[in-house]
Amino acid sequence: MLQCDVTVLVVCPEAGTAVFYAQPIDSGLTGYRLQARVLGPDDIPVILDPEQAAAQPELAAMSVMVHGRDRKVVQAFSDGLKYLPRDHAPQYYEYAFSMSGPDVQRLLEEIMSSTTWLVASPFAKEHFGKGRAEGKAEEAGRMVLLVLSARGLAVPDDVRRRVEDCDDVEQLEAWATRAVTVDTAADLFVA
Repeated sequence: MLQCDVTVLVVCPEAGTAVFYAQPIDSGLTGYRLQARVLGPDDIPVILDPEQAAAQPELAAMSVMVHGRDRKVVQAFSDGLKYLPRDHAPQYYEYAFSMSGPDVQRLLEEIMSSTTWLVASPFAKEHFGKGRAEGKAEEAGRMVLLVLSARGLAVPDDVRRRVEDCDDVEQLEAWATRAVTVDTAADLFVA
């Protein structure tokens, strides 16, 4: 074990969710309660100025995640990306996209569809899409293993391989849900 403190940051686009996670969470382990640090919509500014979005692209991406249902927020973010170096702007877009809900993602796609980034070519879009799908599966697999590990469950090599080899995001998400309650890592695969 690393013998160091851990801080959990929960970013919540909904005020009610932020209030819920601001309360201590009883883990079920004797003497251990989780007190997460929470960023909710009241803690993240609404960024409507493209110059501010360009000056603080990380904060602008979080503003999109939390306040992106307002088209003006997404438009300011998009316009702000034009001020950034061409090799940085797509990274901030992906950051905002991956953190946002489906409605905001659709709005981002609509507004950003006219971008001239290399990802706009059919070849790049195809391979970018494949890479994104592989990345989502890889992240989902890591989450399954992380939950098991965080719960203190041993993860045998065969279980680890099966999770790491799976490229079905829906299956991995189902396993991640089960990982929260199973008694052993092998129980992930028992329906």
